Amino acid sequence: MPRNTIKGKNTRPKSNKATGRDYSYDKSYQKTPARKKYRAELNSANRKAGTYGNKDGKDMSHTKKGKMVKECQCKNRARNGSNGRSTKK
Repeated sequence: MPRNTIKGKNTRPKSNKATGRDYSYDKSYQKTPARKKYRAELNSANRKAGTYGNKDGKDMSHTKKGKMVKECQCKNRARNGSNGRSTKK
C-alpha cells in the first residue's frame, strides 16, 4: 500500500485539525535525545540489513534479549504494550 502523501496537510474531513487531535506531546517526546538515539539505531540497522528505503515492508525490531531482527512493519509498530503484551518481540 502506498504511503499517505497528504499526511499533515489537514485537507481530509477527518484530519487532525478537524478532529481536534493535538500531537504536541508526541512531538516533544520524539524530540528527546533518547528517542533520537533509538531511531538512529534502528535506521542504521535497517541500512545494514538492506531494508532501508526499498519498500519491502520490513523494518528492524528490538527483541527482549536486545537483538534486532527483521519484522513486518505492521506487526512491529502495532505492538505497543496494550493488553499486557510486551513492548518488545
